[in-house]
Parts: sequence; structure tokens; C-alpha cells
Amino acid sequence: MSGAWVGVLSAVWWTISAAHFFPGALLLTLAARFASPRRLDPFVRVFVRNVVRLAGARLRVVRDPAFDERRVAFFVSNHVNIFDPFVVHSAIPQFTRGLELESHFDVPVYGWLMRAVGNVAVPDRTTPSSVRTLHARCRAAIEGGMSLIVFAEGTRTRSGAVGPFRPGAFRMAREFRVPVVPVSVVGAYEWKRVGDWRLRSSVITVHVHAPVEVREEDDPREVAERVRAIVARPVDDARQRAG
Repeated sequence: MSGAWVGVLSAVWWTISAAHFFPGALLLTLAARFASPRRLDPFVRVFVRNVVRLAGARLRVVRDPAFDERRVAFFVSNHVNIFDPFVVHSAIPQFTRGLELESHFDVPVYGWLMRAVGNVAVPDRTTPSSVRTLHARCRAAIEGGMSLIVFAEGTRTRSGAVGPFRPGAFRMAREFRVPVVPVSVVGAYEWKRVGDWRLRSSVITVHVHAPVEVREEDDPREVAERVRAIVARPVDDARQRAG
């Protein structure tokens, strides 16, 4: 496909997806004044999946038979582009929310929606006090029956490969005694990558793996490496097949 045609299609997809996103986000933000995030979640799920679909991507989900959708967990995924929270949320069949920088809540429309639907605010500055605050917020979410989505690389990939995972989420999983569910997003880099505004028609496959139990005696850094290896395997296999 020529570069010019990719540009034309990208402009169309961005326009259609944005025309869905902005009115829908405002409507959901308003609805959140009258309904709890849990009550609103089925509508949020349809909304975010349509954001992805209207931007030119088809979503395929593969769940390990050992995955138990009834268990609260940390869902730890690779991070590719700005659509990742929508992609991962669409693939998990339970009540989940993400961690969002607190300053993002002030972004018009997007931030208003993230706050309204109950995402967990991450303090912008890392200090001992802010770490304690984040842990308290995550504990409250987990104890309230909310699973949390974490992009443990802390940044979006520039190459398509999965980067090192930070240990913070794994420390909390050990402390809160909840499992970690590795999630691999495959095909998103071919669809939309950092530094390139264009969208390319793609099939995104989300692998929801078997849970990893985090024991009290486990080193969070070792668990992070083990989970990263699970997440990276389907991503690396797809990159090798693509040559």
C-alpha cells in the first residue's frame, strides 16, 4: 500500500474514531455523576472497543484456560501506543481500571473520562509519601473488587520489543496477596507506533495468560523478569515471523 493511501486512510480513521470518542467520552463523564463505575462498566467496555475498531484495528482475544475471570488481579501488559488502555480493557472480562498519572486527569475530555470512570491516580512525582499514597489507593481498589491494569515498562516501546518491567506492581501484588496476570498485546506496533501519526489496518491479538502467584518470599524483581518473559514471548514470536 502506497504511503499516500496510508495517509488518506489514517486521516479517515482518526476522524471517525475521534467523532465517536469525544461525544461518547462526554456522555459517559456525565453519566458517571449518576452511576457508579461498576454500573457504568458495560457501557465503557463497548465504548472503548469501538474506539479501537473505528481506528482501523480488529481485536482478537486468546485467554489461557487457567485464567480465572472471578479473581481480582494485577493485569500487567506491554505498552505500545496510546490506544493500549482501550485494547487491554476490552480484552479482560471483569471489572478493571488502569493507573493514570494524576496530571492526566486535567486533560480535557480524556482526563475527565479517566477520572469519572474510576481510574487510580498516580502521583506525578515519586517521593516516599507519593509511593505510600499510590499503595493506599491501589489497596483500596483491590479490596473493593477492582482489578488493575499496569503497563510495567513505564513507557511505550520504540522498537516493538518488550522492555524491562519495573517492580512496583509486583511489590504491591505480593503485599496485597493477589496474582499477576500477564497480558501480551501483539500487532499494535504494526497498527500505530510512537512518532508516527499514521494508522495501518491490523489485527491485534491480546493474549491473557495464566495467573502468576506472588508468594510472600518472592523477590518482586525476579517476578517482574518472569512475567516480562511470558508477556514478551508472543510479541517476539510475531516479530520473528514478520522478519
